Amino acid sequence: MSNSKNKWLIPLAFTNIYVIWGITFLAISFGLKGFPPFILSGLRFLVAGILMIGYLLSKGERANSMINWKKNAITGILILTGGTGLVAWGEQYVTASEAAISIATGPFWFIAIDKKNWKYYFSDKFIPLGLVIGFAGLVLFLKGSVNSNAHAVTDGNLRITAFIVLGLSSIAWVLGSLYSKKNPASQSTFMNIAQQLIVAGSASFIIAFFRKEWTDFSVAAVPLSAWFGVLFLIFFGSIIAYLSYIWLLSVKPAALVSTHTYINPIVTVIAGWIVSNQSINGGQLYGLFIILLGVLLTNVTKYFRLSKRSKVKIRRVKRFLNRTGRGYQPI
Repeated sequence: MSNSKNKWLIPLAFTNIYVIWGITFLAISFGLKGFPPFILSGLRFLVAGILMIGYLLSKGERANSMINWKKNAITGILILTGGTGLVAWGEQYVTASEAAISIATGPFWFIAIDKKNWKYYFSDKFIPLGLVIGFAGLVLFLKGSVNSNAHAVTDGNLRITAFIVLGLSSIAWVLGSLYSKKNPASQSTFMNIAQQLIVAGSASFIIAFFRKEWTDFSVAAVPLSAWFGVLFLIFFGSIIAYLSYIWLLSVKPAALVSTHTYINPIVTVIAGWIVSNQSINGGQLYGLFIILLGVLLTNVTKYFRLSKRSKVKIRRVKRFLNRTGRGYQPI
């Protein structure tokens, strides 16, 4: 029963993180048609967090540890307010496709910032090679983006600033991830996510206040397409896809789950082309493929190790079954 259940849940969860997180960049661009960036992020995170924590509290979970709130506050502000919130700001001046491709450089920042594991990273010849190739792809992509006519009405300097901010958003995401790994909260993963969303939403609203986003904002002026974008971000981006990601990490190797990094930009490009007639030029397209090649190289040894371990386990099972006289039949 359990195996049958997993057979359906695993591909569904992978589909969620591949497709939903790819479309999320497009949903942000729709949300921005009626909401300023940090009001959009605040609404998205806060509503999702309140729905989740309300469900968990109704099931008897407690959320009264100030230490856990503090740890999740730091993680939420870095990953969600800083990471995802800055993406919303950047998408005012770049397309959803350009934003998604810029964020695909996240694995490079993870290696650059994670000093503790530099010895391991740089002892693997594929990782430095992947970093160099990925950086070359990023330069090529940015060159094609600056020359792009996708945002002809946007000042070129603003577009460059937006790409810098998108880079900072990746760094914030990595810093939050590293902090979370070193300072785990002692609660269920779902409660941690709920608290992170609530704090990130509140912080986004505070930033919106200081940026005076509330001054000219009118709920009545928000078009229907922007509301659809927000609803998608709340229920699909912040709840379904995020929960699918966390669950997959508990049942599948992290190296396999991380393949969403390669798929999300491609989904965004296709969805942007179908829904919003967004396109990327030749320079951006070449840059995308080179970036993805670099990301793949930085993880190639991990995949080989994973495959090797799987083969070792299969051989051990075969030997055990042969010794017990049960034989071995592939399922």
